[in-house]
Amino acid sequence: MSSLTDIKKGLIIKYNGDPYVVMDAKFLRMQQRKPVMQTKLKNIKTGQVVEYSFKQGESVEEADVARRKASFLYKEKENFCFMESENYEQHYLSAEMVGEGAKFLKESQEVNLVFYEDNVIGVELPPKVVLKVVSAPPGVKGNTATGGFKAVTLETGAVVNAPLFLEEGALIRVNTETGEYVERVTE
Repeated sequence: MSSLTDIKKGLIIKYNGDPYVVMDAKFLRMQQRKPVMQTKLKNIKTGQVVEYSFKQGESVEEADVARRKASFLYKEKENFCFMESENYEQHYLSAEMVGEGAKFLKESQEVNLVFYEDNVIGVELPPKVVLKVVSAPPGVKGNTATGGFKAVTLETGAVVNAPLFLEEGALIRVNTETGEYVERVTE
């Protein structure tokens, strides 16, 4: 059982008997009232999104999920193929199940598959990944009106804002949760 302050984005909980992932959580304390945690929850089975405010003293049950290491093999149309590291079992997930992290997946990348009642419900990418820049417009000296950043395309097709000094072929570290440039990687 979790308390009000333990509820955060990404947590998988049981709500009305079904597993839900917390998409957004805000702690709210208004004058003369008890604090509440306003949340946006997404049903993992149906995809339905609901909003609910958990009140102080109300407990939340975390869903019993398992995580297993797997490798991303390939993408075929709208399906992503993953293979478990221990038993070599393959799982095909839709783009919707993989979510926003799909744009940072490259072949043979290690991920965690999330299971609920022996069914795959999602994918957890590492917090940061190293990707190669395949397309970068030239940085023009004095072009810092936009904060000294330019849009670069990565080997997976993702587009991120990166500093002006980056060129094609550079390796950069990207935060998979926010989709932001972190740093340049030297080999």
